[in-house]
Order: sequence, then C-alpha cells, then structure tokens
Amino acid sequence: MSFYSRFIRPALFRVDPESVHNATVRACGVAGATAVGRWLLRQAFTYRDPRLECTVAGMRLANPVGLAAGWDKSGAGAAGASCLGFGFYEIGSVSADLSHGNPKPRLFRLPQDQAIIVHYGLQNDGAEAVGRRIARSRIAVPIGINIVKTNRGPDAPPDSPEEVFEDYLRSTRVLKEAADYLVYNLSCPNTETGRDFFREPGMIRKLLALLEAERISRPVFLKISPLGGGEALDRMLAETAGCKVVSGFMLNLPPGKVVPLQTPEEEWSDLPGAVAGKPVEGLINEQLAELYRRIDRRRHCIVAAGGVFTAEDAYRKIRLGAAAVQLLTGMIYEGPGMVARINRGLSVLLARDGFAGIEEAVGADHQ
Repeated sequence: MSFYSRFIRPALFRVDPESVHNATVRACGVAGATAVGRWLLRQAFTYRDPRLECTVAGMRLANPVGLAAGWDKSGAGAAGASCLGFGFYEIGSVSADLSHGNPKPRLFRLPQDQAIIVHYGLQNDGAEAVGRRIARSRIAVPIGINIVKTNRGPDAPPDSPEEVFEDYLRSTRVLKEAADYLVYNLSCPNTETGRDFFREPGMIRKLLALLEAERISRPVFLKISPLGGGEALDRMLAETAGCKVVSGFMLNLPPGKVVPLQTPEEEWSDLPGAVAGKPVEGLINEQLAELYRRIDRRRHCIVAAGGVFTAEDAYRKIRLGAAAVQLLTGMIYEGPGMVARINRGLSVLLARDGFAGIEEAVGADHQ
C-alpha cells in the first residue's frame, strides 16, 4: 500500500466527498500559482521515459496518461494538477452559461467497488469564465476542454434543436483557441433529465456541419455513450463519415447503475447518478475494442477512460486500441502518485512485450 492509501485516504474518506473534491482542486490551484510550486510538483510526481512519448491527433505527448474531464470542472486546479505527471489534462465539462448542476448531495463513494457515483449535473463556471481562467494559468501539458450543452435544471423547458446547437457554438467560439484540443460531450450520464439528444438520427451530422463552419484549428473529439454495441457505433460513424473536423472519439460513463456492484444494493439503490471507477471497466473495454475495429485509423484515434487504476489497466486499453488513456476515480482511491506508477509500469510492460515505444502497442490485441 502507498502512503496515500495507508494514511491519507482513510482521513479523507471520513469527510463529505464533494468537500474533499473542492478542497483538493483549490489546493492544486494554489500549489501551481508559482513557478517554484509547479517545479516542486513536477519533481515529485513526474516519471519520464522516451518510450512513452506519443503523438495523438497531431499532439505530441510526453506520456499517454491524462486526467479525464469531471475532476477539474472549470480549470481552477489546472496550474498545479497538470504538473502531477500527466501527459495531457482535460477540463470540463464546460457549457456556454454557468450551471450550478444538480442539488446536493451529488457525489458518493463505493469503496467496496473502488467506485464513485456521480450526479453533479454539469456544474461549471461557464465558457467565458473558464476561458479567462485558462488564459492566465500556466499549464504544464497539452490541455483539452470538454464542451457540453448548459444544464438549466429540471424545471427548465426543453431546448429546441436550434437552441442546443447554438449553446455548443457559443462555447466553441469562446474556447476554440484556448485549448490544445476540444471534446464535444454528446452523452452526459448525470444530467437531471437524462435526455440523449444526439441519439436522434441526423443530430450529430448537423452539429458537425456547424462546427466545420467555425474553422476549428484544434483536434476535435466526440465523447459518446458506451451503450448500444456495434449497432450504435455504426450509426454514429455513419453520421461522422466525410466530416474532416473529427479527429477521434472518447467513451463516456454509462448512465445509471447498469454495471454489477459488490456493494449491497440497499446502500446505493436510492442514490442518483452514474457509476464511475472499476465496475465500468469491462463494459467500456468491450465497446473500445468494437470502436477500434470500426474506425478509419488513418484519420481517427481513441482516448479511453474507465477503471484505470494500474499500469496493467492502462496497457489493456492501449492494446485494445486506445492511443491514450485517462483516469479520474483511480486518483481518488490511489492518490496523485499513481500517475508516475502507471507510467513506470507501462515502461516495464513495453519492455516485456518487446515494443520500442507506446505507439507500437496501440491495438496490438487486434493483430
């Protein structure tokens, strides 16, 4: 067990999860506010190996392990947290307007499953505020911004398709030069309504046509549901066919409690939200493999999250077709030192399997 797991985690887990989360994000922002602070974080938490360097959607990364959207919702901790050994760092989800998200409590731990239940409902400070914050932050690695439609709450009337598209476009216009890549969240698992607008035929194609008109110069990823199997992937890929703006894909959390849990049902059945962490790993890995088999690998790549706690977890996703991986829940359970441990372990696994670099391992299980 690490020092974090033995001593720090037990203390943190006695405190309300959202309070711990918010305090940690603020602490990272403070720690990264000075050059000395950022240097100390990099020295303490970074593992370097040239074999881990890779190019993903044209971006050169020092390693393939990134922070997933959902931890730093508005970029408040980016200056410090981006120095924790990550190869890239994703902020969000960010919407055109400020959103307070769903009512509290909205974050719950399931330690028996190494999982959390998330029901934030897209809480964020809005695109304008996030854009200003990023512009004045010193961020150590390539940064992505995850864009989503504003959650206006359960009592708001449904938006028309035109209003949905305009919300995405407003965020795009504010943020398209602020980040190294953009992600369009087309499948949020924890809004209050749970509506999946982009499951309707033609909606993805319409959004992409509007994005192409914006002349985005950064790589663009679509974040999609892991549910629906090959049929859902085929529909999505048919709608993206011929669209040059899309560089790759990510898989979101499944909504609700669709994965098996070891925690007794009476402890979670009444909790709102989606499960994140170890329990979703199998489902997402299956859909990752299906997606990799279907994409045009000359044009598209995949970034995969879901249950990454160890180097073996990350390596499994890479061999299934992920050009890079992301984590979030794992850091809650294993602490910030896990990023260096994963990268160090990836170096060992590459050497074991005879790969000269991480890019050689991408999709190896399909060969």
